[in-house]
Amino acid sequence: MTVAALAGIAGPVSEPAEEITIDARGHRCPVPTLKLRRAMQDAPAGARLRLIADDPLARIDVPHFLREIGAQLIDVTQLQDAVTFLIAK
Repeated sequence: MTVAALAGIAGPVSEPAEEITIDARGHRCPVPTLKLRRAMQDAPAGARLRLIADDPLARIDVPHFLREIGAQLIDVTQLQDAVTFLIAK
């Protein structure tokens, strides 16, 4: 056992990435993608963004937009009345 472990000191801990939520429910194409674009421009490098949208076209538009700009789509979750996209900038 190391001295650090005996002292109760953990190894290097990285800070979780900042998560920014964009609630685009109630908006239709192209507004959810435009809101996401604006938020991504303002977000710091390494940030994670969560877009919530209830427009059915968002399932097509958002992944297409992310491919265009080279951002990573981490997760898509279907909620009862909306879909969420977790994105890494």
